[in-house]
Amino acid sequence: MPQQDPKDSPGAAQQTAGSLRGLSAELTARVPQLLKATRSVGTGLELHSTLERICETAAELAHARYAAIGVVEKPGESLSDFITHGVPEETARAIGRSPDGHTGLLGALIKDGVSIRLEDLEADPRFAGFPAAHPRMRTFLGVPIRVQGRIFGNLYVTEKQGGGAFGDDELHILRVLATEAGIAIGHARTYEAARQREQWIEGSVAVTTALLSGGDADEALAVVAEQARRLADAAAGIVLLPAAGGGLEIVAVAGDRPSASLGVIIPPKSPVVAALLRGEEVYLEDPVADPRMITRLAGQFGPHVLLPLRSGGRVLGALSIPRARGARPFTRAERLLATHFAAQAALALKLAEAQRDRERLAVYEDRDRIARDLHDLVIQRLFATGIMLEGAQRRSPVSAVQAGIGRAVDELDVTIQEIRTAIFALQHEPEEAPAGLRTRVLREINMAAVPLGFMPSHRFFGPVDSLVGELPGKNLIAALREALSNTFRHAGASRVEVRVDATAVLPDGRDAVRLTVTDDGVGIPDGGRRSGLRNLARRAESLGGESWFGPGDGEGGSGTTVTWQVPL
Repeated sequence: MPQQDPKDSPGAAQQTAGSLRGLSAELTARVPQLLKATRSVGTGLELHSTLERICETAAELAHARYAAIGVVEKPGESLSDFITHGVPEETARAIGRSPDGHTGLLGALIKDGVSIRLEDLEADPRFAGFPAAHPRMRTFLGVPIRVQGRIFGNLYVTEKQGGGAFGDDELHILRVLATEAGIAIGHARTYEAARQREQWIEGSVAVTTALLSGGDADEALAVVAEQARRLADAAAGIVLLPAAGGGLEIVAVAGDRPSASLGVIIPPKSPVVAALLRGEEVYLEDPVADPRMITRLAGQFGPHVLLPLRSGGRVLGALSIPRARGARPFTRAERLLATHFAAQAALALKLAEAQRDRERLAVYEDRDRIARDLHDLVIQRLFATGIMLEGAQRRSPVSAVQAGIGRAVDELDVTIQEIRTAIFALQHEPEEAPAGLRTRVLREINMAAVPLGFMPSHRFFGPVDSLVGELPGKNLIAALREALSNTFRHAGASRVEVRVDATAVLPDGRDAVRLTVTDDGVGIPDGGRRSGLRNLARRAESLGGESWFGPGDGEGGSGTTVTWQVPL
């Protein structure tokens, strides 16, 4: 028959531990072991390891095969942590999701706040059934856990060894342990909260430093994703920015397999995207079962925090921090810290946007100046030179000289037409030019000519516009921008050559596009900063390619050659 102890109170365990009068000889003999165990429970400040020690101690002292402890962050919420003892890891993985703490006997322990002792838990009307792969259990003893007088979880043991039901001795022991557990959990939570705040502050500083150090926007976004993943103990950190056609595009991923999601666009019809673009925070305990998740990415992760990146009333993007499937949910404190981190990341994005606007304005001003100089000076001089050559051609009696001068005049005419084409491109917004890869490469080369002080040479191999798709093309342009930026900031080069080869082949035989940027500068010094090169390699690897650097084409092999290639 089920037994229940309705007179549980916050002081019951202290009274039990404070007096041995009336206790059985068996329990009295176990008091030294109990005192040693309670001292062990109180050691250490890391919450998860504290809970594991509590479970192990409960099973040992109650002579139980299994023990478990469930903790809620606030009364009425789902379990924020659930630790078991005696259940093999492969069995726990097969069981899958942990109990929520609202239903069944575990929910009754938290809701009613009284101890429960059963000879056959399956016979109790509150029993909610076992999930698939769960081991069979009969005898049950559970007590509530109180933290500062409020119930914050439950501690229970099942399957007493040797058969029979749990008795009063085990009940006394479990009450003492539950009291010690409440104290230990309170201390561990205080320590954990302080440690988490310190780590999130350090992460925010790292993001700000990455932005203000002068690195490009892609590198800053990668830092945001990596710091969010590390600080939240998550499976991935993902940064999304508004896509041109609506929705949100994944632009930076920190995780085991970034290439699986990089460049994916979450459509605007997604309820999650709609909420984020409205500036709302989204929390998902189980993305697979949540109807708001409509993409294939939902099945890859477990508990999920999605936060808008807001600044000045604008939503600049979103930050997604998913944990692995089966991992514990985010606590309220973790969600609050992540929100503060997202606000810092949004400020970083805002500053990066302002910096890009300033750089773009400076480039446009230089483009206008270059276009005027080309039109007013260069073309006029070439035209005058052509007239002089035509006059010399008419005066020369030698037919071979006339033919040679004629060819030179024709070349001048072609050169003038090419310069006029360049002037036309310089005088128009970049988005007004054709969006082919060749044009985008030339645009980056023209923009780099301003800070370099000269025009880099270029060569194309194969039909780059038709062979290279949108995703590899977009990343190739970003890689070219990074390589040229490194060149004019660090190389001190007098010559730069850009080659784009759409007929390249990877070592495994796959067709590829290869970008090569060669200069005759100072090269890369030993111990020098390599964040840009790491960014290039990370971008290539995310698409299944690779990137490396070697000697340049300066005297004696000076300078640098950066090679970046990805499959088509």
